[in-house]
Amino acid sequence: MILRKYMALLGVGSARIDLILEKDTYELGEQVKGVFVVKGGLIGQQLKRIECDLVMSDNENQKAGRVVDAITIYTTKYIESNAENHIPFTFRIPHSLHVDNLVSYRFKSRLAFNEGVESLDHDVITILKT
Repeated sequence: MILRKYMALLGVGSARIDLILEKDTYELGEQVKGVFVVKGGLIGQQLKRIECDLVMSDNENQKAGRVVDAITIYTTKYIESNAENHIPFTFRIPHSLHVDNLVSYRFKSRLAFNEGVESLDHDVITILKT
């Protein structure tokens, strides 16, 4: 049991997050709906928060992504070993986003625990001009 705990602290066998969206193409101002699927790892872990950033990347200059909006869900939920938890997700695409073929957008989701390594997930979306 102690070995499993230390493995989870290093990220091996820890809980994982996956954002499942209803679709992957949206218009400015549209509401995004989906669900965070949190799968427990080898041991139970105390979840502190779920963070989800909307990240814009410059495809032309290959610049690293820039966070343009974000949500945080604070929680004290205990994630049981090997359990699957579903947490609803809603997000409104800002009207002010720059939209053209030179930029792309993605959601970057993270689990933060009291102890252990963060779990990451990336979901690319397409945003259309209205």
